[in-house]
Amino acid sequence: MKISLASLHKAFESRIRLGIMSALAVNDTLDFNSLKDFLDVTDGNLASHIKALEKEAFIGVSKSFVNRKPNTKYFITTAGKKAFNDHLKTLEQLIKSQKP
Repeated sequence: MKISLASLHKAFESRIRLGIMSALAVNDTLDFNSLKDFLDVTDGNLASHIKALEKEAFIGVSKSFVNRKPNTKYFITTAGKKAFNDHLKTLEQLIKSQKP
């Protein structure tokens, strides 16, 4: 069985980006601090990975104010959901093909 590795997207090679996408795939939105706590990363590290996923249009941003404090929430886009699902399916096929 030939597996196409074209569905493995470079944007998901990082465990942090994979974590961001996984968290957003099962939650409608998550704010910055929730993602930071969930992934146990620094502000700067999370921000750089979020920026990379935003650049690919895999996640979107919603900014608002809560009690006069800025609140930034992230969500997975339709394109992001498709790319992430394709990535996961390909990984699953790779794993299944390795079984004796």
